[in-house]
Amino acid sequence: MLSEYPREAVERRPEAMRIGGSQIAWEGSALVVRFAERAAVSGRRVEGSLRLTPSATFDEPLRLDGRGRHYWWGVAPHSRVEVEIVRPRSLRFRGHAYHDANFGGEPLEVGFSDWRWLRARHDDRTIVLYDSHRRDGSEGRIARVFGGDGRLQTIDAPQEVELGRSRWGIRRTTRCDAGGRAEIIRGLEDAPFYARSELATELGGTRSTAVYESLDLDRFTRPLVQHMLGYKIRVERGA
Repeated sequence: MLSEYPREAVERRPEAMRIGGSQIAWEGSALVVRFAERAAVSGRRVEGSLRLTPSATFDEPLRLDGRGRHYWWGVAPHSRVEVEIVRPRSLRFRGHAYHDANFGGEPLEVGFSDWRWLRARHDDRTIVLYDSHRRDGSEGRIARVFGGDGRLQTIDAPQEVELGRSRWGIRRTTRCDAGGRAEIIRGLEDAPFYARSELATELGGTRSTAVYESLDLDRFTRPLVQHMLGYKIRVERGA
């Protein structure tokens, strides 16, 4: 569910942000999202709340490119979450959570042709791997361990392994310990330019379940894909 709003429907302050009828704000040590939206096609109401409680937060955005036009920020990679949905039907659940952000001075497709990202949670830490191919021909590589105690460690990127292509033909590769194995458990999202999966892997000497994504920005820029995106996005023209 994606919605676009005009500028006048957005209000941003240091501790909170409102977009239309939805709001995200820090309330004590928890990041709380209260959402009130409509589905793009059916128009039905989707309402509820999400409360994310970090084990620790990290204030160190990383530059993803040589020109300083793109940044990635692992805000709270090791967290807990409680979700309550009231519409279209009542649903509650809780579990592990992850919070990061990308920001910069130009569209992602200008700076990158593709990237692959993975987040593997262990009991006391979260491992994040981030590989990208930039438009200038260089490669980016991030391999970090975010401790639940607030410690941050940079590690050597493990070996690269193939995961096979998605149903739309998106190439999927990841990294795991030497001699280990990584395999797709199930697909979570499969689109013409993007694939998200749950996989089993070995990192830091531990077998774990991870969330993985592969993004193809060459595919994203194709006219047909841009046309198809219009059917996934609800545009709010009034404030």
